[in-house]
Amino acid sequence: MQSEAALTSDERLHTLRVRAHIVAEIAACGGWISFERYMDLALYAPGLGYYSAGAHKLGEGGDFTTAPEISGLFGACVARQCAEVLHELPDGCILEIGAGTGRLAVDVLSRLDALGSLPTRYLILEVSADLRDRQRRLIAAALPQLAERVSWLDALPEAPLDAVILANEVLDALPVARFRWRVDGCDELGVGVVDDAFAWVSRPATSALTAACQRLASAAVGAWDSGYVSEYCPRLEPWARGVARSLGRGVVLWFDYGLPRPQYYHPDRHEGTLLCHFRQRVLEDPFVNPGLQDITAWVDFTAVAEAGRAAGCDVAGFSTQALFLAGLGIDREMRALAGADELRFARLAQQARRLLLPGEMGERFKAMAWTRGVERELSGFALQDLRHTL
Repeated sequence: MQSEAALTSDERLHTLRVRAHIVAEIAACGGWISFERYMDLALYAPGLGYYSAGAHKLGEGGDFTTAPEISGLFGACVARQCAEVLHELPDGCILEIGAGTGRLAVDVLSRLDALGSLPTRYLILEVSADLRDRQRRLIAAALPQLAERVSWLDALPEAPLDAVILANEVLDALPVARFRWRVDGCDELGVGVVDDAFAWVSRPATSALTAACQRLASAAVGAWDSGYVSEYCPRLEPWARGVARSLGRGVVLWFDYGLPRPQYYHPDRHEGTLLCHFRQRVLEDPFVNPGLQDITAWVDFTAVAEAGRAAGCDVAGFSTQALFLAGLGIDREMRALAGADELRFARLAQQARRLLLPGEMGERFKAMAWTRGVERELSGFALQDLRHTL
């Protein structure tokens, strides 16, 4: 486990400030806050939270690496899928939610330019001022001829867009409630301060959380034992509905690590899916170094599908990342990016393995498409259809 002794002096001061902010909130709330609220503060408290402050989060030297940071092949394949949809949307744009370092935007725009399928605009919704600045600098340096097409939003657009909306590793960062199942009821696991340290503190779950847990338990493959612990994301449906409201005609593409509900809440997965990332290490304790480590939970893709349908979208595809990329011709993209450079082709092949292999990202990560007003089949889902598992 990463300890405070390994932090720089600035990092130590920052995490102490974040901790003091959360402790004050716990005290103001009578000694207990929900884990959902703790996660919200640790990730998004203005000027303090992980995504609101200036920590180096992504890529080399950061805390975790996403598919676009691993290889330009991911963005090239996503661009292929975008090109199919934009062909039906003459004035269509792309909206990327949470654009990280900007690498996906660069790779998608670069490949679409080569394909002659550029969108009218490339919009980025980014809540982190630090990441927004990194995105601006990368796009200006890598694609100066296309930089004017890119603009940033502070919130989802009010008027629906004819667009492809991209959301790569966004849903896993939505704050979650944590619960413990009992034969005679359900507890909510919240956060208190015990012996001057953050600690799990339980209390009886609200009627709303209890009802949600009962629905989840009924979908599980087998009964939960007493003491079964997992998470539930109450924000997913309203947040995803907001995304759907931003879509006129077009497609929403979701990429994240997650599972269909019956697998997510399998009785054998009795400690849930909560994970933290700090300096390329996976940790299990969300109370270590608040404000400096990412906190995530796997995505219930059944809930994503339900939210899409409730918002009037069709769930047009659900697949593993590996077969989504294969359906879009990742092998062809390797040759297109490498040209005659065999050394580069070999490097791309190694990167492709990380994107495709089951032990890497290939099966843990899923792709899902929502559509509205778009009838054509999407190539990314031609090789595999897992919608029946939802």
